[in-house]
Amino acid sequence: MVGGLTGRTSLGLFFLDLFYLPPWLRGSGLGTEILRQAEDEARARGCRTAVLYTITFQAPGFYQKHGWKWLGEVPCDPPGTNRVFMTKELTAPTGEPVRSR
Repeated sequence: MVGGLTGRTSLGLFFLDLFYLPPWLRGSGLGTEILRQAEDEARARGCRTAVLYTITFQAPGFYQKHGWKWLGEVPCDPPGTNRVFMTKELTAPTGEPVRSR
């Protein structure tokens, strides 16, 4: 294994905990596909909202490109760096919100 995504679901929320792909796989579409599959699994579990955090020098742009919204940020180390909290509303393919089970 060279990379992947871990997350969890609880009370209608999908928490994206860790997501890593080595630099040589970035830009290949694999990250987009992994993220899509994770979001689809969260929808199948009845989740309506997703949350994650990243760091300003990591991947906030990747998530924004896939519909994630900036929720807030908190300064962290090294100085000048922020931990960025993001969220995404998960809707069914028809645009209708997923109903909780």
